[in-house]
Amino acid sequence: MNRILIIEDDDILRKNIAFALEEAGYSAQMSANLTESEKMISDSDLILLDVILPDGNGMDFCRNIHEKYGTPIIFITSCDDEADVVNGFDCGADDYIRKPFRLNELLSRVKAVLRRSAAFYDGPELTAVEQKLLEYLMQNKERFLTREQILEYLWDSKNCFVNDNTLSVNISRLRDKLKSSSCGQIVTKRGLGYKWTQQTNS
Repeated sequence: MNRILIIEDDDILRKNIAFALEEAGYSAQMSANLTESEKMISDSDLILLDVILPDGNGMDFCRNIHEKYGTPIIFITSCDDEADVVNGFDCGADDYIRKPFRLNELLSRVKAVLRRSAAFYDGPELTAVEQKLLEYLMQNKERFLTREQILEYLWDSKNCFVNDNTLSVNISRLRDKLKSSSCGQIVTKRGLGYKWTQQTNS
């Protein structure tokens, strides 16, 4: 389940967004300011970020987060001048939504950004099961996933029916294909499971 952090000082809007996200199957965390949100960032797959906040500017915050964590960010803001939009993308945002907006539109943008964040594989062609496995690991980068969590995710995916033995085979094959890719690798730790680690340049 993707974890989304909402940094928005409007209480009603923040709670409405959180409700819509959870109804759509996401896990939502909420913060009304930048200081409070800092301890939640490392546990987030996506950040919905206002620009004007009580304790700082969202664009400066976005730039710092982009450099440190690489977490995808969507601005949700009433700052709708062309210069604001350009500045938003320049500081590292993945999308920019002007207030007021429809919640269905926001959900569509969230889905698109999460899909793009898991779409940078550049190796050999993957099977359907390998693709779903890679997407799930990428969406939960730097977090260990148990075999049970992975099996449950794959079983719930259309046309991807995998048991414990075939999961081992698919992980092994995916590892081999990742050797020809520059995007990252799968790390295994006994007792914890598997996690995705993004490739870093040495």
